[in-house]
Amino acid sequence: MRKQLKAIAVSVGVALAAPVFAQEELNFDAYREMLADGNPAELYEMEGEELWRTARGPRNATLEQCDLGLGAGVVAGAAAQLPRFFKDTGKVQDLESRLMHCMETLQGIPSEEIVKGKFRQGERAKMAALVAYVVTHSKGEKIAVDLSHPKMKEMYELGERAFYYRTGAMDFSCASCHSQDDKRIRATQLPNITKPEGAAAGWGSWPAYRVSNSQFWTMQHRLWDCFRQQRTAEPIFASDVTIALSVFMAGKGNGAEAQWPGVKR
Repeated sequence: MRKQLKAIAVSVGVALAAPVFAQEELNFDAYREMLADGNPAELYEMEGEELWRTARGPRNATLEQCDLGLGAGVVAGAAAQLPRFFKDTGKVQDLESRLMHCMETLQGIPSEEIVKGKFRQGERAKMAALVAYVVTHSKGEKIAVDLSHPKMKEMYELGERAFYYRTGAMDFSCASCHSQDDKRIRATQLPNITKPEGAAAGWGSWPAYRVSNSQFWTMQHRLWDCFRQQRTAEPIFASDVTIALSVFMAGKGNGAEAQWPGVKR
């Protein structure tokens, strides 16, 4: 099934991108509007729903009792309130780390299998599909991340420090690209995450389907690639620094409408 989905997605991506790049001058607003029409991420959402309801792993169980913060099995609106502090783990978790927890505790799938895996392969690929399924059920919801718990405050502060921390051979920070208005790289507009509207635009449009490479990227994947482009050490999947950056972005974007899953160049 996954191979069929990929083949369809590649075809759709090419069809979407080709007319735009044929133009001599690119109208960025029109381009973004065109991409948003018929998001291929729907194919990943369908796969994710099937995975959510399918018994898997050593315990041969489904994820239908996974608690994403609103109660066992409740998916609607859950992504809009993540990351959040979970009493059962004593940790702040984003969507991917919480799904990883559910996969391990309910299905017996070891977290290490995901942490040490590769994007778009094995359990990480299944994780991406599950993310697409969950976030689709928060599309149009207001971002509502509760920052009142001390652990959430700590993670927000860590995320803010990480955002401004310069590192790597190019001496970049997240702020190097995301602290000014109207910046872009080629056809990619870079949101100003230091402002609430920019943070909402960044946080509220990822995860997303990327037309340029016909792939669905989760927020963990997006953050990993940002570190890679800084030419610095790539973060461990679902590590504290990636979750902290998510808390920072989500917290600054509180109150805005989420557009998950997004579609990008």
